[in-house]
Amino acid sequence: MAANTGLVIVGAGQAGAKAAQTLREEGFDGPIVLFGEENQHPYERPPLSKGYLLGKEERETVYVHPPQWYIKHDIDLRLGATVTAIDPAGHEVTLADGSRIGYAKLLLTTGSSPRRLPVPGADLEGVHYLRRLADSDRIKEAFRSASRIAVIGAGWIGLETAAAARAAGVEVTVLETAELPLLRVLGREVSQIFAALHTDHGVDLRCGVQVAEITGDAGRASGVLLGDGSRIGADAVIVGVGVTPNTQLATAAGLDVGNGIRVDADLRTSHPDIYAAGDVADAFHPLLGRHIRVEHWANALNQPQVAAKAMLGRGVMYDRIPYFFTDQYDLGMEYTGYVEPGGYDQVVFRGRTDTREFIAFWLAEGRVLAGMNVNVWDVTDPLRALVTSGEPVDPTRLADPDVPLSGLLGRPDSTGR
Repeated sequence: MAANTGLVIVGAGQAGAKAAQTLREEGFDGPIVLFGEENQHPYERPPLSKGYLLGKEERETVYVHPPQWYIKHDIDLRLGATVTAIDPAGHEVTLADGSRIGYAKLLLTTGSSPRRLPVPGADLEGVHYLRRLADSDRIKEAFRSASRIAVIGAGWIGLETAAAARAAGVEVTVLETAELPLLRVLGREVSQIFAALHTDHGVDLRCGVQVAEITGDAGRASGVLLGDGSRIGADAVIVGVGVTPNTQLATAAGLDVGNGIRVDADLRTSHPDIYAAGDVADAFHPLLGRHIRVEHWANALNQPQVAAKAMLGRGVMYDRIPYFFTDQYDLGMEYTGYVEPGGYDQVVFRGRTDTREFIAFWLAEGRVLAGMNVNVWDVTDPLRALVTSGEPVDPTRLADPDVPLSGLLGRPDSTGR
């Protein structure tokens, strides 16, 4: 029997769609099958907690490509199709209906799923998680009908949905176990700024609390009971307590799995003909010298392009520095770089934090690990250069807005700038 020359992608989100696009752009003219569990064409996730949730973006804008694109480029897009098993030795995937599809190379872009809250009442009607387009639709409807909501978890999803709810005129209580929102991600110095942002916009922010139960009335959520016995009334509850990578297929197939599917810098798994990209990939980063898993839009956009090229035998590796962004109220932010929780020894601010127009830099031994520009624009490239250079910088010059970011590397000029 002739060898299978087709390529299969499991996971029809942004990562899967961008991989299929890159395969065609790179000249691959063989069969491409793209499997997706949802009945929606591949779409981007950031609008679900930002512009689309706020009602500022139309539904059509969230899709990666229009439906006709897949037909025009001969992509066999199979929606509502669940892959239940992988046979690495036989180069086949099995679907829920029992059918099998062979492949020469396989790409896993299976993404991640919201962590469920392990408390009584978590399955009541009116308890929402945000991951899919339908979730965003349900939360928008909740904003229209609710006068008050509770948000459990002050991470990015929790804070963005809180901001959207306030924009819709809904009273919001945010409940967080840590001392500050985003504490593990940003550290105390910057987390305090986001705490103030939300309280300034009328959010009842309660940190250092434990959720004991989601209370209900006639099967529908009516509030949240805290560990200290106090109760928060709510017409709806949004839970944003993190995500878990969807590694079940990889684990069952015997692939190496750590904090996601373990892949090399070229996004190849422990099996030479299977690759992984996006939220699910625990990828070795050549500049950082370690495996990292990144759950952000830019990773789902750029990583699959490298995986697709690697599947075609190109000599490539994924070495882009992580990047993400958020929009909350009148604050727009971009973050470039990577910092382990507690992995820095200094934060340097350039600009004014009181008016929320600044750049924050996380440093370790004088080296810039990451930079976050808040309501300051067109600085991503110099921030990326600072991070990738690995050179120590003078914190005083780093904080000085009169010193161009591009002038911080190497020797100062004759003026000391």
